[in-house]
Amino acid sequence: MFPPGHVHSDPATAAHPGPVFGPGTTPPVGAPGPVAGRRGGRIAVAVAVAVALALGAGGVGGFVGYSLAESQVTTDSPSALVSDSATLSDVAAAVQPSVVSIGAGQSTGSGVVYDDQGHIITNSHVVASAQGDIEVRFSDGSSSKATLVGMDERGDIAVLKVEDTSNLTPIAVGDSNGLSVGDTVLALGSPLGLDGSVTSGIVSAMDRAISDGSSSLQGLIQTDAAINRGNSGGALVNGRGELIGINTAIATTDSSGGSIGVGFAIPSATATSTADQLIAGARWNGPSSG
Repeated sequence: MFPPGHVHSDPATAAHPGPVFGPGTTPPVGAPGPVAGRRGGRIAVAVAVAVALALGAGGVGGFVGYSLAESQVTTDSPSALVSDSATLSDVAAAVQPSVVSIGAGQSTGSGVVYDDQGHIITNSHVVASAQGDIEVRFSDGSSSKATLVGMDERGDIAVLKVEDTSNLTPIAVGDSNGLSVGDTVLALGSPLGLDGSVTSGIVSAMDRAISDGSSSLQGLIQTDAAINRGNSGGALVNGRGELIGINTAIATTDSSGGSIGVGFAIPSATATSTADQLIAGARWNGPSSG
């Protein structure tokens, strides 16, 4: 089990020198989570370049690592549906009502509507530094106050609950274990505060690990869909418009901290498993050591 760690992220318009892991302010949370599982035939590869959280202005948060939800690999790829049954714009239009912008103190990020009870999934580093109100803005321009249900700091997943549950559009959840390299994906969120932004790309690799040498996330989906600061917590969806990942980090090679076509998302199998436990009241902080 990895020890606790924290990540600091510079403002979206500021120069970013690379990995800047340092002290954070998030209190620890309690019980252990599930034992890690691995998808067969794939190897985690550490990223050698700088890795930055795709977080908006001024946030402080943290992650160390997390476990994959155990699941059988399938090969039912939805890539063909983009060209055969729907356009990219069709997919984007269907998903956008399920993607929100989040303002949490000095941090800004994105999230996805998980259910019709008002639960929102995002990254823990988006909301970890919130001191007071958290605001969720929807694609129709409306907004609602939100409370923190719980977060898994090691897995970089948090769940919020909005007060206004009318007219919510929960996102359809897909099978992240059924992805193949080359599958078409869309990334949706609020990069640099630009709400409702959509980028497209493919799955570049599976089971990636990112690390600065002391802290890491493993089992990530790598994509070349552009992900930038403010995309954290937003949706990565497949050709059916189904959630297959929560965007969380980007690799950079210079001080700009911008996208170079190497982004990372937490698989939906892991994100939703964590969210279900947090909603149920299990405020856990990472995988068990057993």
